[in-house]
Amino acid sequence: MTDAITIEIIRHALLSAAEEVARNLCRTAYNTVVYEIHDYGIGIHDAAGDVVADAPGIAIFTRGNDYGIKKSLEFLGADAMRPGDVFILNYPYWASAHTLDPLVFAPIHDEDELIGFASCRIHILDLNQKDPGYVLDSTDVSQEGLILPAVRLYRRGERNDDVFHVIRFNSRMPERTIGDIQAQVSACVTGVRRTREIARKYGRDALLGAMRSINEHGERLARIGLAKLPKGTWTATDFVDSDGVDRETLVRLTATVTVTDDEMIVDWTGSAKDVRGPINLPPGQTEALSSLVFKALTTPDSPVVAGNFAPLRVVTEPGSVMHAVPPMPTFTLWTGLLAGEVVLKALAQGMPELVPACSGGDVCSMMGLGVNPRTGEPWLEATNEAVGFGATLDADGEDGIMHLSEPGCRNNPVEVLETKSPMIIESYGYRPDTGGPGRFRGGVGVSRVYRFTAPATGICLVYKTRTRPWSIAGGDEGEPNRVVLNGGTEREVVQGGSYNRLDAGETLANETGGGGGYGDPFTRDPAAVAHDVRNGFVSTAAARERYGVAVHPDAFTVDEEATAALRAAAPAHEGAR
Repeated sequence: MTDAITIEIIRHALLSAAEEVARNLCRTAYNTVVYEIHDYGIGIHDAAGDVVADAPGIAIFTRGNDYGIKKSLEFLGADAMRPGDVFILNYPYWASAHTLDPLVFAPIHDEDELIGFASCRIHILDLNQKDPGYVLDSTDVSQEGLILPAVRLYRRGERNDDVFHVIRFNSRMPERTIGDIQAQVSACVTGVRRTREIARKYGRDALLGAMRSINEHGERLARIGLAKLPKGTWTATDFVDSDGVDRETLVRLTATVTVTDDEMIVDWTGSAKDVRGPINLPPGQTEALSSLVFKALTTPDSPVVAGNFAPLRVVTEPGSVMHAVPPMPTFTLWTGLLAGEVVLKALAQGMPELVPACSGGDVCSMMGLGVNPRTGEPWLEATNEAVGFGATLDADGEDGIMHLSEPGCRNNPVEVLETKSPMIIESYGYRPDTGGPGRFRGGVGVSRVYRFTAPATGICLVYKTRTRPWSIAGGDEGEPNRVVLNGGTEREVVQGGSYNRLDAGETLANETGGGGGYGDPFTRDPAAVAHDVRNGFVSTAAARERYGVAVHPDAFTVDEEATAALRAAAPAHEGAR
């Protein structure tokens, strides 16, 4: 039996190994989405595929890696996984993501015994999907690019050129695609090497015992956290703007959450079925997004390990938007980014003191691509935008930070985008008055305006524009996301998720939503409202109309007499939903 001190040393060694995997990946990747944004999921796993250490990137990726490794073990068998092998999997229903988020993983052996896996998932740029960049309107997985069902990139340490040739000839951007996949391989090899070093230093049995103890301890922590939660059952519904094919039809997401002494059940029964477009989720991603919320409530202060999720049960209906089955399209995975806040919306009914109001509710991605006139080469760059976070029982929501589905991620810097593409960022800043008013205010969203200096395609991945970010306890809703083409001209178009052909000189503004408010805004401290006006988060007009506070527009001081009159004259404030 491994002693507690050695277990803790090994746990930190595994965490260090995972961080080194991430650093290796970022140093070698070709794609700014990886090395600038940190669009990755990295894990060190035990021999069953359960994660024991990760490096934060996109939160829902790591649990998806568990799912993909387990499906590959079922498909190939552990005996088929030999020292020096490296596999790639992007079959969505196993991989827990779309085809351009391939999972690369490598078995870890000590001598000839399988002791674990190293995994790395990233977003790559092209695998010959039907449209360059991103697919918004596929109706069958066969339109979504090359499928790689846990095939070997390396066999016993030797490169499998047959598979690399297939990938090369099925990509519009073969150099960057192959380069990024090789970066994944290098990252996994680093994880294998470091884990084997731990086994040699402390002994195989000590390492395997520590892995078991890490997950057992993770489960104990989760059960302690679960015991502190209110018990009950609550149901909530929210919507995705559309499935990308039936553009006028909202897509229903319904979550029923039950908390008992023994488990939390997240039941997605009642969510939309027979969804034609590519917003359907592989079941592994539905498990992953549900796990993210569960961890935030029960073990937010400890690293992710599989044991954290032992008390969680996720229920889905095969064939629904939350459980895609072949050949349902899955390319636009935005359902997985929006659905976590449906779980929070349900929990807000039973534990409003523990959860925030809705954030801007989306990652609001913009992807540009075309031919760069400076180089004559194809270009593709993308970034996610920050949103306002929802307010809580005792605090304002954060202003302009990355969505809760990607807490380890960043956006792409202006300098990088302008250097690598024919785009100019004309403006970038906060969106005043977008945070939902409340006793505590929702955070405000941001606006970034792109001007294209050459013909290009601008792909907007924004799927919460038709419903507003919900609030709690009488607060007001936040302002929703929107995309504006050629703003302020007679060609202005306001929209959401879309694939746009743009000429040189045209503009695209990605304007993100604010978080919902918490509590009656007419009880907000007037000094806090004046502070928001001074900082540009709230206008003087909104201060009067939505908070009942008169703020001097130049001195940013509160007119106490006018404020008292405004609040006395106001009808009882009926907070939003």
